[in-house]
Amino acid sequence: MAIPGHIDPVPVPRPQVASDDARVDILGLSREAIRDALLEAGLDERQAKLRAKQLWHQMYNRGATDFDAMSDIAKPQRAWLAERFKVGRPNTVVQQVSTDGTRKWLLKTDDGHDFEMVFIPDADRGTLCVSSQVGCTLNCRFCHTGTMRLVRNLTPGEIVGQVMLARDALGEWPSQPEGRMLSNIVMMGMGEPLYNFDNVRDALKIVMDGDGIGLSRRRITLSTSGVVPMMEKAGAEIGVNLAVSLHAVTKEVRDEIVPLNRKYGIEELLQACADYPGANNARRITFEYVMLKDKNDSDEDARELVRLIKKYKLPAKVNLIPFNPWPGAPYECSSDERVNRFSDIVFEGGISAPIRRPRGRDIMAACGQLKSAAEKKSRAELDKLAEEKLAALG
Repeated sequence: MAIPGHIDPVPVPRPQVASDDARVDILGLSREAIRDALLEAGLDERQAKLRAKQLWHQMYNRGATDFDAMSDIAKPQRAWLAERFKVGRPNTVVQQVSTDGTRKWLLKTDDGHDFEMVFIPDADRGTLCVSSQVGCTLNCRFCHTGTMRLVRNLTPGEIVGQVMLARDALGEWPSQPEGRMLSNIVMMGMGEPLYNFDNVRDALKIVMDGDGIGLSRRRITLSTSGVVPMMEKAGAEIGVNLAVSLHAVTKEVRDEIVPLNRKYGIEELLQACADYPGANNARRITFEYVMLKDKNDSDEDARELVRLIKKYKLPAKVNLIPFNPWPGAPYECSSDERVNRFSDIVFEGGISAPIRRPRGRDIMAACGQLKSAAEKKSRAELDKLAEEKLAALG
């Protein structure tokens, strides 16, 4: 889909380039698409339906990537499948482990583009931060990923593949409904998920499928910077938890740090949150709020945040995120005292406002720090492009 709005300092994403491997990668395909691929390859209807069911189970319940390991399929059929199909994974370039146990993977697509994912372990759960695009189009000024150009959308297979690869690394096959380290997924990695809506939706349907990976929608959160026209559609067609990158409570400040606000303003965004299907006190909307020194961290900002949430009667909590620095960043992190004071004011207003302690800072894996080597541009270059685009549009 076209990128809406007048703040678009990067090109529309390029399509995926065909791989040198002529085999069809079935990772990320729906059951029906796998069956259709088998039909096209020459199987009859009954065989295609049976094999599609077996392949689905082997890929998403057993974690199999090698057809020879699929013992419920006859040996001659395994060889036939291996000639025509493959079960892909993103290619790992580098894996880093933080002193706090956070893991970051630099991954590469088959057509040579880099992207990243992060796994954050906690005592009672483990969260995988999944990317939806190579690069990003939004140019949020506090975010390191925002200094990249948007290269292309990730496919459903490349999105699901991140979950599969993490479970490979954690040794969590066969799939179990409870008691596993990878218990939660957040679509908060590189990219804006709602600008890659169809692929994100199709990937998450596979992740939530009870016959495969089987992760509950209650354990999946999709984060958006405020692509208002797609929010209701996301609630209706995906139905996972919603997080919104708010980061400011005035038009002036949010226009600066989240340029998408110039297209979809705070009031419009909060109304879309109020209309989000399924939001209630048991499934609260999460507002992400990065704490920037002398920019958005005053007592007045905290009180205005409470006022806005109450005005729209939002079942919400606020995650306060101390700013994670990166080379050339134009902001500083608020002091601990200021962050604590901001949290206290929001709590006193009757809204939960926990402080998200940074994880993985030493390997640049913390919130807002993800940035691959793909198609970098400096912040100054991106600001110049954005201003030129604004000037051209009058």
